[in-house]
Amino acid sequence: MNIHPNAKGLIFDLDGTLINTMPAHYKACQAVCAEYGFEFPLDFFYECAGMPTLVVFDLLIKKLGLPHDPNEVGHKKEEKFFDFLHECKPMPGVADLAIKYHGELPMAIGSGGMRHTVERTLEATGFDKYFDIIVSSDDVEKTKPHPETFLKCAELINVEPQFCEVFEDGDPGLVAAKEAGMIATDIRLYQSVK
Repeated sequence: MNIHPNAKGLIFDLDGTLINTMPAHYKACQAVCAEYGFEFPLDFFYECAGMPTLVVFDLLIKKLGLPHDPNEVGHKKEEKFFDFLHECKPMPGVADLAIKYHGELPMAIGSGGMRHTVERTLEATGFDKYFDIIVSSDDVEKTKPHPETFLKCAELINVEPQFCEVFEDGDPGLVAAKEAGMIATDIRLYQSVK
């Protein structure tokens, strides 16, 4: 996996892109949903990849017509995720790019995750030392698929959007990158890990 020849700045989604957290996030979803007596559909989970947890639970609970408070369920899921954090490993190829270009090109994390979850994930996997710039769902008004997350990353790394390459594994994030006028790289074309 290589960077685009026009890239002057790199922006990485975190979950499922830089770090293989998706199985752990799904386990946390299933565990918490089981407490409330329902299942989290796997296809819906991947459909919403990159969207903030609270938004995803709001959509799911409405879709299933359940009486639960999506914020309560979503916050419990975020806490439950930490039980599985030790299982999360860097994504081959993508993580190698972050290591290779650290100190050579400006880099940022552009995540739909909550800031404390993003920071703990980076710390637990040793990638906190590669990223000074993090834009999480707590740092923007509008989350993916809106381009604000990536535009804010570009501003903070001081690189024009058209010269930023975004690495993503979710459709909402790829839409956001394209809307921002950036080089959008779908890492699913290079990976078979889910």
